[in-house]
Amino acid sequence: MSWAYPVFYMQDGQNVFDGNTSFIPGQEWEVDESAEALIRCRSIRPLIIVAIYNAEEFRIDEYTHAPDAGRGGKADLYGKFLVEELMPFIEANYRVRSEPRNVGLGGSSLGGLVTLYLGMKYLGRFGKLAVMSPAVWWSGRGILEYIPATFRTPRPRIWLDIGTGEGRRTVEDARLLRDELLLKGWRDNIDIRYVEEPGAGHTESAWAARVPQMLRFLFQRYG
Repeated sequence: MSWAYPVFYMQDGQNVFDGNTSFIPGQEWEVDESAEALIRCRSIRPLIIVAIYNAEEFRIDEYTHAPDAGRGGKADLYGKFLVEELMPFIEANYRVRSEPRNVGLGGSSLGGLVTLYLGMKYLGRFGKLAVMSPAVWWSGRGILEYIPATFRTPRPRIWLDIGTGEGRRTVEDARLLRDELLLKGWRDNIDIRYVEEPGAGHTESAWAARVPQMLRFLFQRYG
């Protein structure tokens, strides 16, 4: 397809572009500003970013793959909506590429958890995953069991990060996830980039600060 662009689907869309709609008013990820600056200096390829709003009070349900303490476990339904309804609509109405290497999915916290889960569930659909401050702890760290050891398609490129200010257990969980991915065949700094940001907390501003690094790794102009 000529004149078509990579596409990046992002969870918690309220927080991605606009401080007026974000969970904490005024605190957004500034993804549009970061992407535009990187595109202008030719650090990343031009791309289309789709910000998917969460379901607010039902966010925990749609972003978790299994129940935990009586809540959650409906990520399969969310994934079905994403892959069978939203993505075909975007592909039919916008100039986006659909090859896995040109399709990304990303989010933070529970949004990072569901990104990893759906990236593993729909292997061959998403070639780039931004897993930021993931809630690995959900359902007894059950997400680790969903990472396959063998692939029929190339492994998705993964950006994985955490802030050391998010708490010792959270950092340990992120390291466990990194180690599991490396054990299953991801190559450090080739198809996975792991970043621990000193002092960074579990906040929109912390994720916004890491967006440029994440975009460079996943959507570098030549790679």
